[in-house]
Amino acid sequence: MPTHDTSPVAGHRPARPLGVLARARAALDSFEHLVGGIGTAILALVMLLWLVFTAVTCLFGIGLLLVPGTLRALRAVAGRERARLSRWGPEIIGRGPGPTRLREAVTDPATRREVGWVASHAVLGTALGLVGMTLPFTSVTDASFPLWWGLVPPAEATPSIGLWTVRDWPGAFAVSLLGVGWLAVTLAVVPGMAWLQAWPGRRLLAPPPGTDLVMRVAQLTSTRAAALDAHAAELRRIERALHDGAQNRLVAVTVLLGASRRAVARDPAGADALLERAQGAAEQALAELRAVVRAILPPVLADRSLGDALSGLAANCPVPCRVEADVDGRFAASVEATAYFVVAETLTNVARHSGAAHAAVTVHHDDGRLRVRVTDDGRGGADEHGGSGLAGIRKRVEALDGVFTLASPPGGPTTLEAELPCGS
Repeated sequence: MPTHDTSPVAGHRPARPLGVLARARAALDSFEHLVGGIGTAILALVMLLWLVFTAVTCLFGIGLLLVPGTLRALRAVAGRERARLSRWGPEIIGRGPGPTRLREAVTDPATRREVGWVASHAVLGTALGLVGMTLPFTSVTDASFPLWWGLVPPAEATPSIGLWTVRDWPGAFAVSLLGVGWLAVTLAVVPGMAWLQAWPGRRLLAPPPGTDLVMRVAQLTSTRAAALDAHAAELRRIERALHDGAQNRLVAVTVLLGASRRAVARDPAGADALLERAQGAAEQALAELRAVVRAILPPVLADRSLGDALSGLAANCPVPCRVEADVDGRFAASVEATAYFVVAETLTNVARHSGAAHAAVTVHHDDGRLRVRVTDDGRGGADEHGGSGLAGIRKRVEALDGVFTLASPPGGPTTLEAELPCGS
């Protein structure tokens, strides 16, 4: 794997490629980026003309009615460029809703920076994109000149720069060598042109310093609230399980024991039957207590590994399920319990709602994150808001600062993925 970054838009000037192939690959990527930049440059040019028109009409008062729509269009065009640059390098975080009034827009730094980007990208981005697109075609045209020069009128048999008219084969091969030179120039300058085309956007459309930290604090606040909600929901579930199950069984045991004491003297046979019923109720209460404890932290996680615990879930699933667990060692109890909960809840949904014939669970540890994936070949169409427990899975995962994704197109297959931070 190469050790140098050849990306032209990674936020820095491109590193020198290691060889011809690396340079060609960087040039190809840069060419694609330049072509994409022409699209946003044309939008920026149209936006620039509209900004000028709006500013001129504001002098007569008419343009004031156009200001809100113009500002929204400006943010939309800038957002397109942020999305394009984010696909080719570090992500550029988009801004929130901006001002809609002229006075607020004039004093808003982000709006002024977007206007500056529109002006620079409309001119520089278009020029660099057109030149970047012309160079490869010029190289190919001149390099292939000996193949077609005899098919055109003599007056048109000239190289791309039109310096002379070719009249013989040596001249044709000279043009071909010129095409090779153009190719070398293309490989050398296109990455820099792509970087230069992206530079105004990365400089002017990037958020102010501290935005990442603010967003991170907001995300942590949200996940903390989700963790508290998940904790409260878990406490309510445990309370309902104890109140509706074990507590009622223990009350029944108490009642039956009291009736047995009163019946011992006058009806020993009846007392024995009541004691037998009390024993059965006590055993049921004990079983329900064990089920509640297992739901809090399955003992199999403490006694065995996460892979063994998931294999047990797959073995008890009504749908045939295959488990691939590539994990070494143990993780924090909260991480393993969450992974177990994700798989258990998902397999329950698969058995109840998917109509699947097969399911698969994949777990592996990579780069400090535990990745859990559950797939099935069912009918698809799973919805987090459909009451199937998927919203609870998301909250449980995000409570650990994890990432939850769900892909379930109609007709299937359904893929649920959870990434949990677990250290190195």
